[in-house]
Amino acid sequence: MRVIHSDNHILIVEKPAGIEVQPQLCDEAKAWVKEKYAKPGAVFLEPIHRLDKPVSGLVLFARTSKALTRLNEAMRQRKIRKFYLARVEGKVDEGTLEDYLMHGSFRAEVVAKDHPEAKEARLSYRALSHDKDTTLVEIELHTGRYHQIRVQFGHRGHPIVGDEKYGSRIASKKIALHHHKLMVTHPVTTAELVFESPCAL
Repeated sequence: MRVIHSDNHILIVEKPAGIEVQPQLCDEAKAWVKEKYAKPGAVFLEPIHRLDKPVSGLVLFARTSKALTRLNEAMRQRKIRKFYLARVEGKVDEGTLEDYLMHGSFRAEVVAKDHPEAKEARLSYRALSHDKDTTLVEIELHTGRYHQIRVQFGHRGHPIVGDEKYGSRIASKKIALHHHKLMVTHPVTTAELVFESPCAL
């Protein structure tokens, strides 16, 4: 875990691939806050969003109940902007992906709009570079569904490199997906903040 930003109301950390946001990352972040600020007793710290275990990148935490309420509301209103880098198989250029997803057994599935468990999933993407077999894309996530990016690209025959669960045929030690940029209005000062986490995929 690497701390990107900390103040009295929010904490931004960079999660390595291979650990869960809860409880492992939360426990590490709470321990950091407790030591950094010499906090007696229990530390209040709640994640505003999650990343899948094999995904790396930025995670936003609220350090106070006031920040938690305001950030959760901003998330519901889709005012927090999240950008990912991914290397996908095949060639893509740019576009918007819109599907309806359901949360299955440890995986997501694309289903019909009228399915009783269907939830709208939307993202936009643009290619940054191509090589012989893959494309590096930047993705803006407009909804935050379970495994959303992974299943939407996999469903179209462009799985994320290393993501065998959703059809990747290219072996890799980890899946090539990283949450690299977060744009958020500070819940107390209302300053417009941008946090970035560079990553080579």
